[in-house]
Amino acid sequence: MMNSKKPLQVVASSPAASRRHFLQGSAASAVALGFAASAGNVVAADAVSDPLKGRIFKTLKIGMIKVKDASLTERFKLAKQAGFQGVELNCPGSDVEEVKKAIKESGLIVDGSVNAGHWNIRHTDPDAKVRAAALKNLQDGIRETKAVGGHTILLVVGHGKDGSEKEIWKRSVDNIKQAIPLAAELGVAIVIENVWNHFCYDHDGGHEQTADKLAAYVDEFNSPWVGMHFDIGNHWKYGSMGDWIRTLGKRVIKLDVKGFNRKEDKWAKIGEGDIDFADVRKALIEINYHGWLAAEVAGGGLDRLQEVSVNLDKAFGLA
Repeated sequence: MMNSKKPLQVVASSPAASRRHFLQGSAASAVALGFAASAGNVVAADAVSDPLKGRIFKTLKIGMIKVKDASLTERFKLAKQAGFQGVELNCPGSDVEEVKKAIKESGLIVDGSVNAGHWNIRHTDPDAKVRAAALKNLQDGIRETKAVGGHTILLVVGHGKDGSEKEIWKRSVDNIKQAIPLAAELGVAIVIENVWNHFCYDHDGGHEQTADKLAAYVDEFNSPWVGMHFDIGNHWKYGSMGDWIRTLGKRVIKLDVKGFNRKEDKWAKIGEGDIDFADVRKALIEINYHGWLAAEVAGGGLDRLQEVSVNLDKAFGLA
C-alpha cells in the first residue's frame, strides 16, 4: 500500500509442485480473475502490436475517487467515465446493498477488494488473540468481497517488526491457511501484496534483490487460491520489476501500479520516474498475464482520474 510502503522462471521440483503451478496458471487465473487465462504457449513480446491490449483490465482503489458529497453510484459512474472497468473496495466494512446498487446503476464492476485493517491486525502478531482477529477479519472480507461480485482480496500478511523472519513466516502461513477453504468455497483468491513491511526482502539493502523469497513464501501455501497482487513500484528501489515478475510467474494473479524514482527515492506518476516499463510489459507477456491492473496513486475528480487512466494506457500500451 502507498502510505506504508508494494520473480526465477517457475520450475517445478516435484510432481506436486508441477500440479500447483498448473493450477495457479489455470484455475486461479480463470476463476479468481473472472477471465479465462490461456495456459498455452508463451507469447513473444514483439510477436504482435499492442500485446497487452485486450488482456489487461483497468481498475482503481475506491479511495482514489474523490468527489465531495457524491453517492457511491456517482463515484462509480465517475470512475467508469474516466476509463476504468472496475473498482476495488475495502472489505470488510462496505455497505453491500449500496455497492450492489452502484454496480447496477453505473455498470462498473467490483473486481476485488483490499482487506481492511490488515496493517494493524496482523497475521504475524506474536499474540495469538490478535492473529485470531486477523483471521476473522480476512474471512469476513472474503465473504463481503464475494457478496459484491469480487474475486480477489488483497492482503498484507504482516510486518517484520513482529519477530524473526522464521517466526513471522510460520505464524502468517499457519494463520492464513485457515482461510483457504473459505476462499476456495466462495471463489475469492487471497492475493498477497509486496509492500514495505520488512518481510521477504532487505529493507536496507540494495537494488539488486530478487523475488525468490516471495515466490517461496507463496509456494508455502501450496494452493491455487493464494497468489500475488504484485505491486509494480513498491519494490523498484530493491530490484528489477520485470525480473521480479518473471520469477513470480503464474503466482501473479493481479497487479498494482505506481511510478517510482529510485534516484530521488520518491513516488512518481505512472509512466514517470525510472521504472523500466518496457521491460515490465515484456515480462507480463512472457508469463502470459491476463487480468486486472489497479492504479494506486493519488486520486481526485474526473480530470485527475482521466489522467491516471491515460497514464495507464501509455505505460502498458492499452490505448
